[in-house]
Amino acid sequence: MKIKKNDTVLVIAGKDKGKKGKVIMAMPKKEMVIVEGVNIQTKHAKATQGQAAEIRKQEGPIHVSNVMYYDTKAKAPVRIGYKVEKGHKVRISKKTGQVID
Repeated sequence: MKIKKNDTVLVIAGKDKGKKGKVIMAMPKKEMVIVEGVNIQTKHAKATQGQAAEIRKQEGPIHVSNVMYYDTKAKAPVRIGYKVEKGHKVRISKKTGQVID
């Protein structure tokens, strides 16, 4: 999976198409990511002894194929490739050829 935690991504498909956000959590085994402010879902929490019942809004997971890495320097969504530099595998932008991390 080419998308990692703390990457800025652009949603390219679904109800939140066009929104940008930061990846809060990446789940490579399920091929899902949770993006800040995208795919908001309501969760009903039951009352407990110490806490009242409430309706919470939180982000739900999105399949990684529905998001694209957003390059803040190029100000555009870009595809990601891999390259070996000094014995380490690094991610690169296919558009600019620059190393991402």
